[in-house]
Amino acid sequence: MPYPETFTGFQVNGPETWTEFHKNEFQPKPFGDYDVDIKIEACGVCGSDVHTISGGWGEQHFPLAVGHEIIGTALRVGPKVTLIKEGQRVGVGAQSYSCLECRQCKNDNETYCQHQLDTYGAKWPDTGIISQGGYSSHVRTHEHWVFPIPEALPSTVAAPMLCAGLTAYSPLVRNGCGPGKKVGIVGLGGIGHLGVLFAKALGAETWAISRTHAKEADARKMGADGFLATSEKDWNKDHIMTFDLIVNTANSFEGFDLDAYLSLLDVHAKWVSVGLPEDTEGIKVRNQTFLKNGCFFGSSHLGSRKETLEMLQLAADKGVATWVEEVKISKENLAETLQKLHKNDVRYRFCLTGYEDEFGA
Repeated sequence: MPYPETFTGFQVNGPETWTEFHKNEFQPKPFGDYDVDIKIEACGVCGSDVHTISGGWGEQHFPLAVGHEIIGTALRVGPKVTLIKEGQRVGVGAQSYSCLECRQCKNDNETYCQHQLDTYGAKWPDTGIISQGGYSSHVRTHEHWVFPIPEALPSTVAAPMLCAGLTAYSPLVRNGCGPGKKVGIVGLGGIGHLGVLFAKALGAETWAISRTHAKEADARKMGADGFLATSEKDWNKDHIMTFDLIVNTANSFEGFDLDAYLSLLDVHAKWVSVGLPEDTEGIKVRNQTFLKNGCFFGSSHLGSRKETLEMLQLAADKGVATWVEEVKISKENLAETLQKLHKNDVRYRFCLTGYEDEFGA
């Protein structure tokens, strides 16, 4: 069977027209010895996609097809590929390259490699070709960033785990989430709901923290042991200095009382922010904020190959299932879906399907 020379995808031309998708052919980077070509069957819709095409994260390379929660079939593997076999169902997340030789890469910190490249919108160093994402027929990715998907996980459940899931899972496991620990997840969106699901699957006492009680019933169905609504008076009072870890998945700091949140942490416990507000937003931090409990404040970026494989296996073993709304890929549906996500009108992740109908065999 001949391999496609060019791929086809739904691209946006710029932030002024970010809800207009154009079905275009594009040239992927040259096929390398360690590359895998994947015929896409499903792709999660991430908040990053909206921030990128709408201009919220600054200048980008257009025209651009976004999407980095990709599931499909390995169609072709390079001559030096050992991690993936042709015909396997595989996934690709938000990162598609790192040097694999630096100190970070050799310590399972390849997501922090200084040479890391994103799955879409990155300029490949040798050619200047811009990487294109999963709103496309195919994707070409280095084998290190291609993950076999356990049989027990449906494609639409697995896809959102490759960015949203990993973004929550990595800080949980790196900071001791497990039995005997009290863990909070701030924000119950795409990342946050997977944070609740994974914190529970890892055995921690899991609390969802949201502005109102609107999502409490959902959080309880996901397994949350408790729920805090931050719009209530003295919402933190009964829980001061009782949490071992809080992962903040909120992507806005508007009206954010950081001191109140950090008061929840036990001595030297950690607050890890993974949400990425748009360029205009920030938060003021003073040393006094950290003094009462000596807490630590930091961030986390995606996760390693090792963590991705462990996360997918945990999900398969424990029956962790993303709350997903399926949408057939088309330019009309993409416009509507991205606008809905922009308004946070989703429970709790969109996943694109119907690739065969749109792009053919």
